[in-house]
Amino acid sequence: MKKILCIFGTRPEAIKMAPVVKHLEKSKFNVKVCVTAQHRHMLDQVLEIFEIQPDYDLNIMQEGQSLYHVTISCLDRLKDVLDKEEPDLALVHGDTTTTFASALACFYKKIPVGHVEAGLRTYDKLNPFPEEINRVLTDKLCELLFAPTKTARENLLKENIASEKIFVTGNTVIDSLFLALKKKHNFKNPVLKKIFKNNSHRTTDLLIRYILVTAHRRENFGKPIENICYALRKIAEEFNDVEIIYPVHLNPNVQSAVKKILSNHPRIHLIEPLDYLDFINLMKNSYIVVTDSGGLQEEAPALGKPVLVLRKVTERPEAVLAGTA
Repeated sequence: MKKILCIFGTRPEAIKMAPVVKHLEKSKFNVKVCVTAQHRHMLDQVLEIFEIQPDYDLNIMQEGQSLYHVTISCLDRLKDVLDKEEPDLALVHGDTTTTFASALACFYKKIPVGHVEAGLRTYDKLNPFPEEINRVLTDKLCELLFAPTKTARENLLKENIASEKIFVTGNTVIDSLFLALKKKHNFKNPVLKKIFKNNSHRTTDLLIRYILVTAHRRENFGKPIENICYALRKIAEEFNDVEIIYPVHLNPNVQSAVKKILSNHPRIHLIEPLDYLDFINLMKNSYIVVTDSGGLQEEAPALGKPVLVLRKVTERPEAVLAGTA
C-alpha cells in the first residue's frame, strides 16, 4: 500500500487540506498527517472541526517567531519524520514557509512531492512577501502540481514545467467551506452574539450592512494599514447603516495601528480572531468583505459576496476578471 504524508502548519493550509486528507483516508492509501503548528491555536480549531488527528505534531511555534526560525525548525524536525515514515509521496499546500521548507526537506530525501494550489503568481517577489517566492520555489521542487485554475496551469507551463505534471483541480477551500457551513452553528464570540441578537430585534426599517474586514499581510504594515483604517473609520462615520466587524490579527504591527485609529466607534467592532465556523458564518451574513487575504478572495465569491482587495497585486485574478473582486 502506497504511503502519503500530508504536511501543513497554518489554519489556511489545514482548511484547504482537510478535504484532501478525508478523501485519501477513504482510499487505498496509507495516509499520515504531520503538522508543523506554525500557527498553533488557529490550526487546532480546524483540526477539531474536520476531525483530523495528526500522526506527528512538530509544534514549532514560538512567540515572535521569525521566518528563519520557521524554516530551520521545519527542516530540522521533519527529517526525523521522513526518516521514519519514508513516504512514497508527500503533499504540501499553498505558499507558507511551512510549505516551502517541507518541500525542501522532502527534496533532500529524494521523496516526491505534490503541491496543492500550485501555479499562483503575482510576478512580484515582494508582494505578497514571502509567499510569492515560497510558492515559486515549491513548484520547482515538486513532481505533481495541482493547479486550482486554468490560469494557474498556464503560469506553470510558462515556467517550462511539463504539462503531464500539472492537473487542474479547482480549489479545495470551496469544498471545506460548504462542508463546514452544513454544520449547525451558533456564534461563540460574545460580540457577534450581541450584534446579531440586537439587530434581529431592531424596531426601525434601517437594514444593517455588515462589512467584514481582515488585514494582516506584512506588506501592509505601517502606513498602508493606517490608511486602510482611516478609510474604514470614514465609512462608518458617513453611513449610519454600516457596521464594521474586524477580527484583528494578533501581530503587534496590526494591533497598534488598528486600535489607535478604529477604537471607540459604536459601529466599529474590533474583536479577537475568530474560529473557522464563526468566521465563515459571519462572512455569509456580510454585505461585503474587505481583505488582504488570499483565501477570502476565493471563499467570499462562492457565497455571492463582493470583495475589496487591499493589495497592490493579486495572484487570484479570476475573481477580479469575473467582477466579484
